[in-house]
Amino acid sequence: MTRTAFVLASVLAAFVALAASPVDAQGVRFKLVVDAPDPPRAALAESLDLARWQADEEMTLDLLERLARESVAQAVRIAAVHGFYDAKARVAIDRNAQPLVVTLTVDPGAPTRVRSVAVDVVGPAANDVPLGTQAIAEARGGWRLPVGERFRQAGWIEAKESALRELRRSPYAAARILASEARVDPQAHAADLEVRIDSGPPFRFGDLAVSGLQRYDESLVANFNVIEPGEPYTEAARDQYVRRLSASGYFGSVQASIDPQSRDPARARIDVSAIEGPVHRLDGALAYSTDTGFGARATYTNVSIDDAGMQMRLDGRLETKEQLARATLTRPPSAARRIDSLAVGAERSDIENTIETTAGVEYERRGVDERDTPVLGASFHWDRQEPQGAPSVTSHATYVQAGWVRRRVDDLYMPTRGYMVDARVGAGIPGLSTRGFGRARVQAAAWWPIGRATQLAFRGEAGAVIASERDGIPSLFLFRTGGDTTVRGYGYQSLGLRRGDATVGARYVVVGSAEAIRWIDEAWGVAAFVDVGDAFDRGADFDAAIGVGVGARIRTPIGPFRLDVAYGERTREVRLHFSVGVSF
Repeated sequence: MTRTAFVLASVLAAFVALAASPVDAQGVRFKLVVDAPDPPRAALAESLDLARWQADEEMTLDLLERLARESVAQAVRIAAVHGFYDAKARVAIDRNAQPLVVTLTVDPGAPTRVRSVAVDVVGPAANDVPLGTQAIAEARGGWRLPVGERFRQAGWIEAKESALRELRRSPYAAARILASEARVDPQAHAADLEVRIDSGPPFRFGDLAVSGLQRYDESLVANFNVIEPGEPYTEAARDQYVRRLSASGYFGSVQASIDPQSRDPARARIDVSAIEGPVHRLDGALAYSTDTGFGARATYTNVSIDDAGMQMRLDGRLETKEQLARATLTRPPSAARRIDSLAVGAERSDIENTIETTAGVEYERRGVDERDTPVLGASFHWDRQEPQGAPSVTSHATYVQAGWVRRRVDDLYMPTRGYMVDARVGAGIPGLSTRGFGRARVQAAAWWPIGRATQLAFRGEAGAVIASERDGIPSLFLFRTGGDTTVRGYGYQSLGLRRGDATVGARYVVVGSAEAIRWIDEAWGVAAFVDVGDAFDRGADFDAAIGVGVGARIRTPIGPFRLDVAYGERTREVRLHFSVGVSF
């Protein structure tokens, strides 16, 4: 072999050896296997450097070995973060496998659990009865890392921040953490937690300052405000004011705040920043309801037809069982916090073999405060009922009513505790109606939490039309029940009086419902329920229809979405129901 040939052969052999050997080669591929119980397996598989480097195309064997060695200490630290302070780890690399297999074995040991919790609040709140003591009680009662729970660093941080947020929602908006300590006893697998919070001074609402307005006067924003100067500050009151402005239709964005560093906490100014929304809005949707079938809806709104906040709303609804056309004029709130509206419209429905056609004009005055809302109204209605197999009836009524809506809940859209009551009384005026009559109706709902994940919900309704008989009374003042939000397991408005082959409205209604909800996580849960109710003309005719079932619940920004499967004991049928929002 010549010298040249020898050199070429040597270079070729070295190149082949280099290409065939994984040692020091670029692009070593490996698979990580974490052999550990969960927790903390999921955290290890996500947080280890080895896990993050698995897809790296420039991995070398030297780097892999270094990462593997470091993974042992990393695993011990990660396990400690998740409450395992006695963890042991070892690592092995299977070099014969393709790709290489790196196995990290972790024995986490016994978890460390919370042995004691001390939330100490100092400052004015400690001696302020009842505002301060109540705020402290809620901060302690909502502690998110209770005794007996596995101690985790993330949970510890969240629990401290949650307690601080709870105090800041109260009049003590400037509360701050002075000190916090988590003492871990590895031998006893126990953690003792201490938090010390300075409440700071109590804040009270002061005057209103509005910015961002171009089209509207500041009085429009002020008249939506039911917070009185000097009232103790709460985040809930501030947020409800923001929601009220946002729902008014005038604004695209609203923010409100007080300054926690205010020099005069007893008169903390409310700073409102508003961005005005468009004057015109057109909304449309295709929809399906288990009560009224398929349909289409359209709404046109002009929020300032007079350049002073007078709103006009045109509604059209075309559904399988119901059709509606309605025009409404609504004035902005007055200085007395009252909103006046005038509506004219017509509606037709074909439900349970009864065709009902109504038309009318209505005036209503309503308060702006959702917690306590007075309602006054006067209206005129023309009505025609055409029950299949029975004579048609035409009637009219001039009606006046008064009512009160009271809400005492922790959240208007997704309540977990508290109650709501809507009570109305009214009368069809003799001489101005086909038949004079009186009417009363009460609807109520209540929520009662049991622990953090379980909730009971109750709903009830009772109504009566006071008249010698039902004939001559427009159908919208009579009662039928059954459907998605009343007695599930029965068709929409299928419970009432039988006339021929049809179901028509009765003079009395009684409905009750009890429901247990178990939340699986923050977004969705499952429910079991019992509904009872009937609409009837005489006490002796009351025959409670019972519906039982189960369902799914999903939290949405506009309230809970409910999907229910219910069995009607009277009809022995199973029905599907779904609805959205809080309803009586």
